[in-house]
Amino acid sequence: MKLVILDRDGVINHDSDQYIKSPEEWKPIPGSLAAIARLNQAGYRVVVATNQSGIGRGLFETDTLMAINEKMLKALALVGGRIDAIFFCPHTNADNCECRKPKAGMYKEIAARMNVDLAGVPAIGDSLRDLQAAATVGAQPMLVLTGKGRKTQDNPALPPGTPVFSDLAAAVAHIVR
Repeated sequence: MKLVILDRDGVINHDSDQYIKSPEEWKPIPGSLAAIARLNQAGYRVVVATNQSGIGRGLFETDTLMAINEKMLKALALVGGRIDAIFFCPHTNADNCECRKPKAGMYKEIAARMNVDLAGVPAIGDSLRDLQAAATVGAQPMLVLTGKGRKTQDNPALPPGTPVFSDLAAAVAHIVR
């Protein structure tokens, strides 16, 4: 199975330091939805792995997250794309859970549920924690410069061999070439 793992905020949609707390605040990054559709057309299954600590912080409820994701899925369908599964961690750092990136719990759950070895699987993110979680399970971390990516690019803890792309469309063009 061909698989790609994406972070959501800062990769698919514009991020906010105040969190994306409603469907109205969710705005796709230009080209991101078409890039996901391109992956689908090339035979890739696409899953999202996203930290959503706004739930744990009491900024929004799980139902609101589901409404935000529904908006994303509908917008994606309009351009001929789909996301096969969305995995999320609702916890804060203080919860010290195993699912919050940079820990690899969400990635291990993806491997188990999709019955796939994540070795070499492209995992695209904009933050160091996305890339660290991917590297922990042997996936191929890929950095996009959207969202927090420009700041992440200069971090000395960036996993070795992480390719850097301007945005999701550029990363997908590299994957499906």
